[in-house]
Amino acid sequence: MINERKPLNAATIKAMKIGDKDLSDTEENEGLRVSCANAGAKTFFYRYKSPITNKLRQIKIGRFPSTSLAEARVELQALKTIRQNGHCPASEKKQAKKDKVITEQKLSSRMTVADVVELYLSQYIEDRTVNGKFIAGARKKKGQDETRRTLHGDAVKTLGERYAEEITRKNIVEMVMAIVERGSNVQAGNVLRELTAAYEYCIGLEKFSDEFANPALLAKNSLRQAKVRLTSKKGIRVLSDRELAKLLNWLPSSAFTQTQKRILRFTLWTGCRTGEVCSAEWDDIDLNKATWHLKATKTDVERYVQLSKQVVDFLRQLKLETGRYLFPSIKTGLPIQQKAITEQAWLMRRDERMIDIEHWVPHDLRRTVRTGLSRLDCPSEVGEAVLGHARSGIEGTYDLHKYERRCKVWLQNWADHLDSLL
Repeated sequence: MINERKPLNAATIKAMKIGDKDLSDTEENEGLRVSCANAGAKTFFYRYKSPITNKLRQIKIGRFPSTSLAEARVELQALKTIRQNGHCPASEKKQAKKDKVITEQKLSSRMTVADVVELYLSQYIEDRTVNGKFIAGARKKKGQDETRRTLHGDAVKTLGERYAEEITRKNIVEMVMAIVERGSNVQAGNVLRELTAAYEYCIGLEKFSDEFANPALLAKNSLRQAKVRLTSKKGIRVLSDRELAKLLNWLPSSAFTQTQKRILRFTLWTGCRTGEVCSAEWDDIDLNKATWHLKATKTDVERYVQLSKQVVDFLRQLKLETGRYLFPSIKTGLPIQQKAITEQAWLMRRDERMIDIEHWVPHDLRRTVRTGLSRLDCPSEVGEAVLGHARSGIEGTYDLHKYERRCKVWLQNWADHLDSLL
């Protein structure tokens, strides 16, 4: 007698035990089998002869009961159709899995400009901890903060959400020229340099295809050909006493913000760099001794800035209004950015709201203080000490006197001179 194969059913599959032989479905669903693994899991698979190699192959369909018998039979018919068309289902599935991995790898490489910048900053520029081990960044803390501010202030703000691989030379040229047009040539050069380096870092990590060209580097070449200046010109602008008087009278009613006005006045009183003034903290101010302990300087040499009586009176009032920082941003509470003053000056010129004197920038005030001290017959070595300039040569090696007492006298003379102009 012919033993007819009974069709599979859920109860039969459920009753399978470890060690039982594989079960096969009826001729209508020829090739559908169920196996019971050592752990007791029941799995559907399709066993067939490959139309390509003529060897016995099998392909997993699903695990019971997550995959029902009915679903397994539907999938079986789809696999049979593939085989009838001359293809091997197992080979097709393997290739599809491989293609999926490749696609996912390609998609994962579609970094945004913000991703490129963050990878460059967090994995190269800044300090980090890996497996509990501290790794120093490529730059000192001040440089790390400045690099992040530079890239986020323009590159991320303008292009951050766009895919990095889709950014063109033209996109970056337009961004850089927008910075130049607001009068920040040095900032434009800094942004371009750091964005170029960020792209190069990610290219080195093979985050892009071999055919990818650094758009920031292409933009740099274009700007060089166009002779666009991305560095500062040697400063020669000094405000005369007449211009200073006009500036001091105009400043209170100008379109600068209240904080920006205070920074400009503080710069005129002390001769410090506006970047140093912007970052000033109250912990470094001693109103009793009338000094400001300036720790972060361009020359990396700490010094004590002497404060005139006018500055001390100004600071006593200011202390009632601010928190940790002397000149915080109203929005963030963090120190106001130096470039905000330059940008505001550019907007004022565009809108014809700038004072009617020859073009000037905030850094010209520092040069004006130094020149003004000379006009008042301040000794050269004291004037240089007021500005915190490092002396060079033999003098810088052997004369380590900081002239603090004499700096206090001449800064007081200078503050009195400014009052006289009003």
